Amino acid sequence: MKSIYLIGFMGAGKTTIGQVLATKLNIPVFDTDTVIENNMNMEITEIFQEYGEGHFRALEKKVLKDLPVHDAIVTTGGGIVKDQANIEWMKENGFMIFLNADPEIIWDRLENDTTRPLVKQKKKEEVIELFKTRLPLYDQAHISVNTTGLTLEDAAESVYNAIKTCNNSPH
Repeated sequence: MKSIYLIGFMGAGKTTIGQVLATKLNIPVFDTDTVIENNMNMEITEIFQEYGEGHFRALEKKVLKDLPVHDAIVTTGGGIVKDQANIEWMKENGFMIFLNADPEIIWDRLENDTTRPLVKQKKKEEVIELFKTRLPLYDQAHISVNTTGLTLEDAAESVYNAIKTCNNSPH
């Protein structure tokens, strides 16, 4: 099976749903942000502060291409889609699933999260605007699953069903 790439905005549930799916499918899960943190021995916020977003995006692109393209779940950072080459690579080497959620719900999840450098010091309107500017990029995924109002179990089941549908259709 080709790897599954979970994309979407911060707070959409990529990491959590990815972990559930990995257990359900009995395959490993890789979180691009976690791999970067482990490789750099720094937290994402520290990387942004010390090296800037451009350096982080370069690390993200390298990690994406170093991860398995078969039998794995890859959960990505919300901004991985800022580079069209990343989108094309994920689409070519796996199955891209956009985890969509209402921006108001996302804001509720992120409002007090200090670990996300692109949310810290931003107002709700700015975060929602960032979501809207990335939406056309996320919409390039093979499929979109709306997680708004779903429990973790229901969201994971929806993504699981999307994966099963994909594996039964030719690419």
